[in-house]
Amino acid sequence: MRDYMAEYKKWLESPYVDEKTKEELRAIEGNEEEIKERFLLDLEFGTAGLRGKIGAGTNRMNIYTVSQATQGLADFINSRGAEYAKRGVVIAYDVRRMSREFARITAQVLAANGIQVYLFDDIRPTPVLSFAVRYLGTASGIVITASHNPPEYNGYKVYWEKGSQITDDIAKPIEENIKKITDFGMIKKMDFDEAMSKGLIKIVGSEVDNAYFEKVLSLALCDDIDKNISIVYTPLHGTGGRFVRHVLDKRGFTNYFIVPEQENPDGEFPTVEYPNPEDLRAFNLALEYAKKRDADIILATDPDADRNAVMVKHNGEYVALNGNQTGALLIEYLLSQRKKKGILPRNGIIIKSIVTGDLGKLIAKTYGVETFETLTGFKNICGLENELEGKYSFQFGYEESIGYVTGDFVRDKDGVMMSMIISEMAAYYKKQGKTLIDVLESLYKTYGYYLEDNFSLVYEGLKGMEKIRRIMEVFRKRYPKEIGTLDLVKYIDYLERKVYDANGNVIGEVERHIPASNVLRFFLSDGSWYAIRPSGTEPKLKVYIYTVDKVKEEAKKKLSVIKDAILKIIAEA
Repeated sequence: MRDYMAEYKKWLESPYVDEKTKEELRAIEGNEEEIKERFLLDLEFGTAGLRGKIGAGTNRMNIYTVSQATQGLADFINSRGAEYAKRGVVIAYDVRRMSREFARITAQVLAANGIQVYLFDDIRPTPVLSFAVRYLGTASGIVITASHNPPEYNGYKVYWEKGSQITDDIAKPIEENIKKITDFGMIKKMDFDEAMSKGLIKIVGSEVDNAYFEKVLSLALCDDIDKNISIVYTPLHGTGGRFVRHVLDKRGFTNYFIVPEQENPDGEFPTVEYPNPEDLRAFNLALEYAKKRDADIILATDPDADRNAVMVKHNGEYVALNGNQTGALLIEYLLSQRKKKGILPRNGIIIKSIVTGDLGKLIAKTYGVETFETLTGFKNICGLENELEGKYSFQFGYEESIGYVTGDFVRDKDGVMMSMIISEMAAYYKKQGKTLIDVLESLYKTYGYYLEDNFSLVYEGLKGMEKIRRIMEVFRKRYPKEIGTLDLVKYIDYLERKVYDANGNVIGEVERHIPASNVLRFFLSDGSWYAIRPSGTEPKLKVYIYTVDKVKEEAKKKLSVIKDAILKIIAEA
């Protein structure tokens, strides 16, 4: 175990650590628990890159941990040869505290390593970064964002040449490089203005935005829609405002309204407790305006505008759609419209995460479209899209945590694109006298009521990490073989990559394209199932419960029974 006090002293004595950072560290002198939290561990560079609280220390986001990660990436790029360095890296950043500073220091380190840098001139949505990698033909991309985390967090996400987030084959060598940097003096850094004058840093402006807008607008499928549909939209103080406004304007929607208090970018997110549109409290202000304006739908994007949430006016009430429901509606709309236009290919596929519900898969099958599953996260969804490219025609990718993408020009979830498509979809059905809830109900009547109860349990700090580890071990060893009237049929341990029967006998293996991951998934006799996994980016244990029944109330009862059983096991762990 690392000597965290020695690491703390090393930072205080380092000639490379600035005085302001040292002052922050001196302020916690004598607070051993805080020093331990900051210095026992390194901020882990996983396949999501870095994410953590902003502050001084090895387990925090700061200019030193960001520079160290960038040096590791630079060494990896240079190991690939001069062509990769010449193609370079495009960098985007969001509205958060320190995002601009982290982007600039990243550019300076890359430039010092002889790598061409393209730096956006201002904040951009994450999907625009993914697009820019492909559009500019760069070797890599970086976006400084912590997505929907609270304001004290920031992050550093790395993309590779096809525009998708890096997967293990790239992340692990970068991580090894980072570990070799034992002193900040090993990190190269060039003065920003010098790098600009040498042409090593180039500023990216509207050219990439305009190319992106053109591609997004090309996804429009139907003009037989009610363009006067009333839409309220909130960017939740994030990067989405200008971009969503542009695509709605160009698509011909005139009756939309942006929540004024949340329109301007602000990394403190002053009007929301938690800037995550999955949390319905984030809709409070938008809902007030929707009621005043009698809006048909409310749209929200998270701070880096890669995720969407939707509320729909139905029978005088505003009803929130969850990620599975929105995904199922989008699959029905996109595939039916493409079929109608004669552009739905025979080899079409959708890709979803293993913890996303099954309704979308059944709808896709009706249209002759195959479903592939992979691990949680769009790094895996779009990583699989890359792998299957040429063999299959990608139609849609999604996961239950309100992330969706279509087309082939963005290899990540895209809240801007989906704001346009969801608006078109709602306007199409409105012209037919239906709300999205009406359409969803008709899907349930056709395929069965696929319901869910997905929730997270927060376990902060080192003790929290230990609690999560214990819970996972308990479910591996003492999983329930029956819950209520439902029997366990099989379970999958994605860490071991094996499928087991109810008695723990191996009956199969996980598909080759799904990497090992600490996820357990239990399948019950009626088609219901549940899964548990630690979050890869937050101090949380995530639980997913799915039930199905021809009768809605029966599906609801099953949810309650399964949840009670799971929470009892967790409480005893």
